Amino acid sequence: METNNYLQILRDVKDVAFATVDANGIPHVRIIDIMIVENEKIYFCTSRGKDFHQQLLHNNHVAITGMNKNYQMVRVSGQAQCLENNAYWIDRIFEENPSMNDVYPGKSRYILDAFVIEEGEGEFFDLSVSPINRYSFSLNKKPITLKGFVISDACIGCGTCMRNCPQQCIVEGKPYEIIQEHCLHCGLCYENCPVKAIQRRKTI
Repeated sequence: METNNYLQILRDVKDVAFATVDANGIPHVRIIDIMIVENEKIYFCTSRGKDFHQQLLHNNHVAITGMNKNYQMVRVSGQAQCLENNAYWIDRIFEENPSMNDVYPGKSRYILDAFVIEEGEGEFFDLSVSPINRYSFSLNKKPITLKGFVISDACIGCGTCMRNCPQQCIVEGKPYEIIQEHCLHCGLCYENCPVKAIQRRKTI
């Protein structure tokens, strides 16, 4: 799928978890509505009186996650920017999310500030299939952090990793290979390799 398709899953879920940190480095999480998704960007809003707003201004790094009824999970990390021309974006958010008029009727809507996440990285994780599926994606070409494990040339071909893998996503070869899109990242192969041939993936 394209990045917008993954983000649309979050939009369809709509009420998703947003995590931030406060000035003391303490994490906080709350449910926030995804208001608009377009052009690999996520739009949301919050009122200026909320701690969430203050945390975004202090440290704009956010992490988002949501899961739909089909056990498909999407998570995104990136930086949230407060949008210029705020009245335009708030009006557009209310137009596309008319239930907001019940929460902030009339001009009270302008206590809200609109934010956008336009660069970041994400992951799609599908538990509805066997083996599981997972894919990494980028928002507007931000480099993707590689996760999970790889099997190095130190592999002796004993098959311990393949026998232990709960998703059976390791195939025989020289060296053995982990099929990354089906890997749980559980680390069972890593912990049980007798020659320590399995390594954590490094970021690009």
